[in-house]
Amino acid sequence: MWRLPRALCVHAAKTSKLPGPWSRPAAFMSTLLINQPQYAWLKELGLREENEGVYNGSWGGRGEVITTYCPANNEPIARVRQIPAPKRGEIVRQIGDALREKIQVLGSLVSLEMGKILVEGVGEVQEYVDICDYAVGLSRMIGGPILPSERSGHALIEQWNPIGLVGIITAFNFPVAVYGWNNAIAMICGNVCL
Repeated sequence: MWRLPRALCVHAAKTSKLPGPWSRPAAFMSTLLINQPQYAWLKELGLREENEGVYNGSWGGRGEVITTYCPANNEPIARVRQIPAPKRGEIVRQIGDALREKIQVLGSLVSLEMGKILVEGVGEVQEYVDICDYAVGLSRMIGGPILPSERSGHALIEQWNPIGLVGIITAFNFPVAVYGWNNAIAMICGNVCL
């Protein structure tokens, strides 16, 4: 078998008209997407080269902190369950409105991350928006029946209670829709999601 020396192969590749990694400068390949002009829309989402998060000891959010308590020791843990369902529905409505405002940009992000076509990326976010709208209506209809008891002067009352923490595991190919379906409903029911 005849082999070309490596230097000759590299020269042939570099002088070739075929596109490949050798046809772009190395600096282009090592640049973060957020710094490339065609991905400028990522900045509309508030993304930067380094993004704040809980992992580094500081919260990225700016909202009011809600204190919650553990029933075992009466120490602070969770209070979201005590917010009336219609008010939790209002929070979910605001989430839906925020998603609706940036649906195209968020859809582009899903498309970029998952390799989906843009229409499917936008559709993922639209699914979350739709379930938020549904959950808002549902937040005013959560109730329990009052049933007659076998004992005179008594009634059976069913009351829905939040279960606490809901873990959401979603598929890589539907990262927004499946999460949204579970998150919006869990939130109006008074649960928190992980």
